[in-house]
Amino acid sequence: MSKFTDVSVFKAANIYYGGNVNSRTLEFADGSVKTLGIMLPGDYRFNTSAPELVEVTSGFALVQLPGSEQWEEVRDGDTFQVPANTSFRISVQHLLDYICTYL
Repeated sequence: MSKFTDVSVFKAANIYYGGNVNSRTLEFADGSVKTLGIMLPGDYRFNTSAPELVEVTSGFALVQLPGSEQWEEVRDGDTFQVPANTSFRISVQHLLDYICTYL
C-alpha cells in the first residue's frame, strides 16, 4: 500500500451529484494539489479549470474525453488526462476509487 507524506488535508469534503461523488483535497509541501475520491455508479460530467491526471485505483468506468465521441474503458491502474477549461463525461460502472492530480 502506498501512502503520501508531508501533506495537508482540507477538512471540507468536495461533494457532487447529491453525494454520489466525493473527494478530499490534499496539498503537498511543494504546493502541488491532488484529490482522493470515490464515485458511486452513475453518469457524470465534470468541467476542468486546470489540466488533470486521473488515476483509477480501483473500479471500472467508461470515459468520454473532450473532442472525442468514443468511450474508453478505465479500470484499476489506468490513467487518463483532461486538458484545462474543458469537460469530460464519465459513466461509472463499479464503485470508482481515484486520485486526481492537478498539473
